[in-house]
Amino acid sequence: MAVSAIPSPCRNFEQSHAVEVKRRVRLVRCEFDGRIYLGRLEGDEITVLDGTFYSSATPTDHRIPLRAARLLSPVTPSKVVCVGKNYAAHAAEFGDSPPDEPCLFIKPDTAVIGPDADIVYPTASRQVDYEAELAVVVGRTLHHATPAEAREATLGYTCLNDVTARDLQRKDGQWTRAKSFDTFCPIGPWIETDPGDPDHLEIELYLNGVRRQHANTCELVHKTADLVSFVSHVMTLRPGDVIATGTPAGIGPMFPGDIVEVRIERIGTLRNRVVASP
Repeated sequence: MAVSAIPSPCRNFEQSHAVEVKRRVRLVRCEFDGRIYLGRLEGDEITVLDGTFYSSATPTDHRIPLRAARLLSPVTPSKVVCVGKNYAAHAAEFGDSPPDEPCLFIKPDTAVIGPDADIVYPTASRQVDYEAELAVVVGRTLHHATPAEAREATLGYTCLNDVTARDLQRKDGQWTRAKSFDTFCPIGPWIETDPGDPDHLEIELYLNGVRRQHANTCELVHKTADLVSFVSHVMTLRPGDVIATGTPAGIGPMFPGDIVEVRIERIGTLRNRVVASP
C-alpha cells in the first residue's frame, strides 16, 4: 500500500513552489563519446566546464545535448556520511525516538552510482529497502566548522537513495555490511547549487510509480547545516564529500525489476532500476 499524504508542518507542495529562488545552477557529471565531462545544465544542453566544481570552473564553448549524454553521479566522494533516524516518524518505525545527537555511519565510495544505473540485489540478502534522502555536497575542506561556515562551504544539494539490506542490518546489529554493497548509494541526477531553503523541501519516493515516502525536510530533527558542522567535528570533510540527511517514514522493500525514484522539490528526480545479481 502507498503511504498516505503527510501534511507538512511547513507549507504544502503547491505553496512551496511559489517561494522565490534567486539562482538555479545545476552541475552535472556526464559521459559523452567515451569521455567524462563536468558541466552546467542549461535547458536541454550541457555547457562543458574547464576546471572542477571546487575551484574556478570556466564555461567553454563546448555544448553537449542532454539527450546524448549519460549522466553519472555528480560527485565522486571520498566518503558518504549518512545520518540515521533523523525524522521522528522514521525512528518510530523502529520503535525508537530520535537520538539526541546525530547517529552517523558511512557508505564507501564503491557503493556510489548515478541516475539510471542499476541497483544490484545481492544474493546475501532477502530484503533490500529504499530510503529517499536529501544529500548535501561539500564544496571545500571543513574541519570543526560552525553551522554558518558549513552552509557557506556547501556546494549544493542532490538526491540520494540509502539502499539498505534490512535483514542483514538486523542480523549484524550494526550497519556497515547492510549499507555498503556495491550500487547501494545512487546519487543524482545533478547538484542544485541553490534550491532555496534546504530545510523546507518536499521529499518523496516512488516505487513503480506509486508514492511510498512523503515528507518535508522541515521535519529533520537535525538540520542540514547543523549536520555538516557536527560531522566536521568528527572527521575532516573534503570537497565532494556527501552528507545524507536521513530518510522519512515509509521505508520498504524493492525487488529485481522495480523502478525506484527519489524526487526532491526544486532539485529533481533520481531514477534507478533494481536488478538481480548476476
